[in-house]
Amino acid sequence: MRSPICDMLGIEFPLLAFSHCRDVVSEVSRAGGFGVFGAVSLPPDRLEEELRWIDDHVGGKPYGVDLIVPNKIAGKGQSLTTGDMLALVPDEHKRFAAEILECYGVETDDLDDARRGHTNLGKNLQEQGAAASMEVAFAHPIKLIANALGVPPKIMLDMAKKHGVPTAALVGTKQHAIRQVEAGVDILVVSGGEAGGHCGDVSTLVLVPEVHEAIQPYRNAPILAAGGIVTGRQMAACMAMGAAGAWTGSVWLTTNEAETNPVVKEKMLAASSRDTVRSRARTGKHSRQLRSPWTDAWESAGAPVPLPMPLQSFVSEPALRKVDKLAEGGHPGAKELATYWVGQGVGLMNQSKSVRAVVQEFKEDFLTAYERLSTCLAE
Repeated sequence: MRSPICDMLGIEFPLLAFSHCRDVVSEVSRAGGFGVFGAVSLPPDRLEEELRWIDDHVGGKPYGVDLIVPNKIAGKGQSLTTGDMLALVPDEHKRFAAEILECYGVETDDLDDARRGHTNLGKNLQEQGAAASMEVAFAHPIKLIANALGVPPKIMLDMAKKHGVPTAALVGTKQHAIRQVEAGVDILVVSGGEAGGHCGDVSTLVLVPEVHEAIQPYRNAPILAAGGIVTGRQMAACMAMGAAGAWTGSVWLTTNEAETNPVVKEKMLAASSRDTVRSRARTGKHSRQLRSPWTDAWESAGAPVPLPMPLQSFVSEPALRKVDKLAEGGHPGAKELATYWVGQGVGLMNQSKSVRAVVQEFKEDFLTAYERLSTCLAE
């Protein structure tokens, strides 16, 4: 295809796939798209292992790495120890999380120990921790570095420029997009409120053309549309509105290769587009996830107000990781509670397929949509 994204990244089809699963990343790239490995939760040694594996299995095809270095988080710029960070988490929030689990027969005696082992995320969200991850990433042949939740830190922009690697950044408003373009970001991932994970509240259908128009006086940076996109026809629609390709995440969660908890995968395959909720209760920033009794409890009238990032993650992630483990073992209460990030496109994700089959369907569906529009033009 002729697209600025294809030219910039050296790919056949401008379909980018964000995933925490190395198998998905490598398979998308091998199929002609572009896999982007989500690395925010990994310490440098684990990231090195994962990227080395991708290098060995991607067949020389290009891939990228995604980090999260927010512009605003609790403790930003401070030298806080693990104990300092955990001490900022109120007992009220820890008790509330424990009560939810106990209502569904999940024991909670070991949650405090689990929290002490979950502080790597907080380190990686800071510039110093992210810099360590970037040192690892740029030692591999990555072709893109992406940042979420704000303008990339200067060290990311500088290191990317030094290595000749384009930078991408997620945006949820036209104001965000303008700031990114002014900062020198190469690619804008324009993420609508339908998206899984962190997202704003403006729909993709509105946000893509709004951002495209807003950035023209500054620079015509390529746009990747994101948010609810799980088919080629949606991708084609977004490209008709000014996007140069698509950034996708949710659609890969139900593929055969995905490491998604099987219980959650089955929930997603059965879910409708209305079975997600946008909430601050998992990370401290708004993110869309599969609805469950866990998410309902945090949205109830008596729930404590979610903490700022990353403190809320110290409350939720250890609890939900325990839920995942027990759910896979058949624990009935944990199976009810189990949830994960996913967008509203989940309503169109009704069958588990291989990654390559999904990429091929995107291509065929895109072509069908293009041909359908072509028939509307008078001779």
